[in-house]
Amino acid sequence: MDEDDFDPIDFPPPERTEPSRLYLISPQEVGGAFPDRLKAALEPGVATAFQLRVKDVGEHELARLAEPLQRICAEAGVAFIVNDSMALAKRLGADGVHLGQSDGDIREARALLGADAQIGRTCHDSRHLAMQAGEDGADYVAFGAFHPTTTKPSHYRPQPSILSWWSTVFEIPCVAIGGITPDNARPLVEAGADFIAVCQAVWGTDDPGAAAAAFGPVLAL
Repeated sequence: MDEDDFDPIDFPPPERTEPSRLYLISPQEVGGAFPDRLKAALEPGVATAFQLRVKDVGEHELARLAEPLQRICAEAGVAFIVNDSMALAKRLGADGVHLGQSDGDIREARALLGADAQIGRTCHDSRHLAMQAGEDGADYVAFGAFHPTTTKPSHYRPQPSILSWWSTVFEIPCVAIGGITPDNARPLVEAGADFIAVCQAVWGTDDPGAAAAAFGPVLAL
């Protein structure tokens, strides 16, 4: 039987020993006033990671845009993660890299970025891909999209029970992503998500600080 045919419903939600944490994903536009918006979003102290996810921009320009964002994250004690590009993560001295299924090998990223780098892997709704990522040395796995999303449209729709299964069987943290808001995050937190990844729920508002703070009571369950 294939691992993805196994029904994880037999695993009840784990008892939480610490709260979930907020993992911010950048919007496409990170120039202009965005550094100030990032600073505001980090002010409540709810987020512990920020991922720079900007498409179709050259590495030199993206490195320029990243500089103030990386500094703001460092000042706030928030991990600065680069999406997709091991080379950019290395160039910036980022805290880590997040790799999609087609963005390269985890072992290659580890060799390039070092033992302390945080390396994440997108695993969609697949227990098999998540276990493979763990075997390859990922520091976290990401499941989703749990809800419809315009940030990265996806036909994958895992059930929250995949988080319970993962959290019960493995020690590697898991991230829930995809259309998550303070109103629908609770089942994912209760199921065992170590991180809740959000984009539009924070950046699609006029007050990113208040939007990030709104996740606090849900994450603290």
